[in-house]
Amino acid sequence: MTNALITGANKGIGFAVAGQLGRSGVKVLVGARDAEKGDEAVKILRAQRIDAEAVEIDVTDPAGVRAAAARVREEHGHLDVLVNNAGVLPEVTAAERVTGPMDLEMFRTTFETNVFGTIAVTEAFLPLLRAAPAGRIVNVSSTMGSLADQTDPDSVYYGQVVPAYQTSKVALNAITVALSKALAETEIKVNSVCPGWVQTDLGGPENKAAAPMTPDQGAAVVTRMALIAGDGPTGGFFDQDGPVRW
Repeated sequence: MTNALITGANKGIGFAVAGQLGRSGVKVLVGARDAEKGDEAVKILRAQRIDAEAVEIDVTDPAGVRAAAARVREEHGHLDVLVNNAGVLPEVTAAERVTGPMDLEMFRTTFETNVFGTIAVTEAFLPLLRAAPAGRIVNVSSTMGSLADQTDPDSVYYGQVVPAYQTSKVALNAITVALSKALAETEIKVNSVCPGWVQTDLGGPENKAAAPMTPDQGAAVVTRMALIAGDGPTGGFFDQDGPVRW
């Protein structure tokens, strides 16, 4: 059976992706930092007749990530899809702690989850993806991490200045490119996706209220890239409309 691990899947885009993949016949492993919240999410999915299982995983805890990978290996033997969805945007939700655009602690906090967490999870689960017939890695990024859009006055993203978050997504995109090259001779495909401005807790209550897209709408491109066929792209950056400028 095809299986997929989604980090940060107990709510928001991650939960929506779990539901969409589950309804397509994929067994979903609901990655959650809080075990109780993961179990609650699984109960909701199972009520929808989705084959779901909770996996406790805090992407900022390397030992815990390795333990989660060992559990998945023992219980499933392989992993078909990895969706690196867990992410933070503390520059918005904790603005009073920001001392300026070069706030070192804010960069540390943001990179710990958005970059180092993704690296830790990918490193731990890559052997399981190699054991699958055709693994897929989807890194949930943002067009705010597009250098082309950040420097284009005509872009809707030009006026958004959250440097720690933006640079974390630039780094994530670079990881996508590098990993796709390293895995070019395998059946594993790696892509970055931007789900758009979605109604989640990530940007705080005001941004959640203003966002035009539902989690299900934002999750659609993530799900699509998780299920791409063998002739699909790798090393790319996509949103719901197609390729995104780097």
